[in-house]
Amino acid sequence: MPAPRKYSDELRKRAVREVRTTGRPIAHVAKDLGIHKEALRGWVRQAAADRGERDDRLTTAEQDELRRLRKEVAELRWANEILKAASVFFAQEIDRPRTRPSR
Repeated sequence: MPAPRKYSDELRKRAVREVRTTGRPIAHVAKDLGIHKEALRGWVRQAAADRGERDDRLTTAEQDELRRLRKEVAELRWANEILKAASVFFAQEIDRPRTRPSR
């Protein structure tokens, strides 16, 4: 479970919108809103990537998909390990000589 967010989504949107519409420096907007300037800088960059204005970052949708796919790969690898162990176990059972119980 991810850690709780320090800043609400509404505050994030408002801060990014203010930087874009006013043209004020990120540091000034961050100070006015009580946000760390590097946090705001990251939000502005991510918003630009989501709008297709930046090619150096993944969009939020791409990040979500990558996260989902990595989780799926981890689950599939785990399932493969279980299946490998089961196949080894059953292969050993097949190779064992069968003996009749003595009376």
